[in-house]
Amino acid sequence: MSRDKAMLPYRGRPLIAHVAGTVEKALGKETWFGSGPVAIVGEPDRYRNLGYRVLADIHENCGPLGGIITALSASPVDWNLVVACDMPNLDPEDLRMLVERSSNRTALCIAAEGESREAEPLCAIYHRDCLPILRRALHDKKLKMKDVLRELHPEFVALPAESLANLNTPEEWMAFEEQPE
Repeated sequence: MSRDKAMLPYRGRPLIAHVAGTVEKALGKETWFGSGPVAIVGEPDRYRNLGYRVLADIHENCGPLGGIITALSASPVDWNLVVACDMPNLDPEDLRMLVERSSNRTALCIAAEGESREAEPLCAIYHRDCLPILRRALHDKKLKMKDVLRELHPEFVALPAESLANLNTPEEWMAFEEQPE
C-alpha cells in the first residue's frame, strides 16, 4: 500500500477506528482491556489517540501471526475475536455469529470463510489454548496465517464475501472509496 493502511481516512476517522468500532458493536461495551473489549495490536505511539487500548506487538515484523500471539497473550478471556484493520465492510451481526459459535467449543479456532470457501484467518475467533501451536509456528518461522490456521483444525462460518473484503493496494482502496455508503 506504501503507507499505513490502518490510518487511511474512512468516514471521518482512521480505517482502524472504523473496524474497531464495528468489533465493539459486535461485542458490546463489556470491559476486557480496561477501556472496553477492543484492543489494537501495533505501535502505541501511532494508535494511542484512537480511544482503544494499544498492545505493542511482542513479535515485531512477524506479520499477523505475531499480532495474534500478542493479543492472546494479553487477553484476560479465553476466546478472542481477531480481525484485520483493512476490512471496512465487516458487519457486527456477522461477527456476533462467529462469537456465538465459540460458546459451543469443539475447535481451537472458528474462522470466517467467504463464498469461495476461502478461509479468512484474520476474521476469526481464537481460543488461548492455541497459543502453543502459534508459538511453535513462529519459532519455526511459519508465518503464513492460512498455513497455521490449518494446524488449528478450525470450524468455519460462512460469511458474505463482501464482508471479508480487505484492501491491500492503492487501486483497491480507490475503488472502495468510490462505493456509495
